[in-house]
Amino acid sequence: MSTSVQPGQRADVQYLLRVGDACLVLSHRISEWIGHSPVLEEDLALGNIALDLLGQARALLTRAGQLNEEPLDEDQLAYLREERHYLNPVLMELPRGDFAFTQARNLIAACWLLPLWTRLQASSDAEVAAIAAKAVKEVRYHQQHAAEWVVRLGDGSEESTRRMTTALAALWPYVNELFASDAVDAAAEASGLGPAWSSLKPDWNAAMDEVLAEARLARPKDTPHVYAGVRGVHSEHMGHMLATMQSLQRAYPGGVW
Repeated sequence: MSTSVQPGQRADVQYLLRVGDACLVLSHRISEWIGHSPVLEEDLALGNIALDLLGQARALLTRAGQLNEEPLDEDQLAYLREERHYLNPVLMELPRGDFAFTQARNLIAACWLLPLWTRLQASSDAEVAAIAAKAVKEVRYHQQHAAEWVVRLGDGSEESTRRMTTALAALWPYVNELFASDAVDAAAEASGLGPAWSSLKPDWNAAMDEVLAEARLARPKDTPHVYAGVRGVHSEHMGHMLATMQSLQRAYPGGVW
């Protein structure tokens, strides 16, 4: 078994990897809170959210592997790709940060994933549609959970408000990538596989603005820069994360329990 795999360039595979990798990488970042959350109940909640995202990632990576020119399984795609072959938005790979940062990122991600999964229920790929039908129920809870914390912290004490405001300001420059369009995106929309990411922005704006208003938080100013994680151009944090995530499989490729 090779110690490195590289998916092909089919647009449908690339599109599914973008969504699957987003879920996989965010799941890993959220899982880093296990044993470190401020209360036991939140340890359980974040652990469940991470598991939901991991399940969504597994399903999409499995489907992407089936469609790839050379079939690949979920473990190969999760553990045996090099950094430049991961196609997640950079937002998902940023270090864990403090609790406010995590909940702000979870809200941004859930407000993006919810309309995406909702529309993927009508995918021309029956398997993707079935995956979406389950995922949309999970992400609806993720959005609710994160929104409650953003409101609680944003409209809380002076210190919690400061931390949430700082977290949103740090995350906002990465948001544009969630709505950037390119040839892969256009091909998925044309084939009916999935929506163009740019079409998700009105729903995302409405959901975010509603929560920020309830939290009495000002919406950060938009920035023009667009990151390129979906094209394999990542931050310096991605390689460090993968070194941890892939260590066992890299040491014992193809190993089984």
